Amino acid sequence: MKIAIGNDHAGTEYKFAIIDMLTQEGIEVVNFGTDTDQSVDYPDFIHPVAFAVENKEVDFGIILCGSGNGAAITANKHQGVRAALCWSRELVELARLHNNANVLSLPARFISKYQALEYVKVFLETSFEGGRHQRRIEKIPVS
Repeated sequence: MKIAIGNDHAGTEYKFAIIDMLTQEGIEVVNFGTDTDQSVDYPDFIHPVAFAVENKEVDFGIILCGSGNGAAITANKHQGVRAALCWSRELVELARLHNNANVLSLPARFISKYQALEYVKVFLETSFEGGRHQRRIEKIPVS
């Protein structure tokens, strides 16, 4: 499995913890995020993740910013990207089960590092249900 990760300054600490956890599990991680806590513009670090997902260079993306909103909005501008902003375990599960989310957006200023790590695990362990949900996914792209 290969995962792209991107973050702004608010998500740097959590990003490093997520990368450590994933690499310990043998997952390849491509780091598109900033590595400092100096203020940056989140689209500069989120677009590369979304391009990697859109072009199927990676299996999933993980993005972080302060609220998670800007990151999710940016990623969702890309065709084939379904970025889900999640701040609870149940939202993560539903994003994968029902929406086949391929990018997890985390609000670094509103969840703990422990929660971020848990949500990444849940995201990667949960499979899309398909069925009636597939029909809905197919209606998302605008022609």
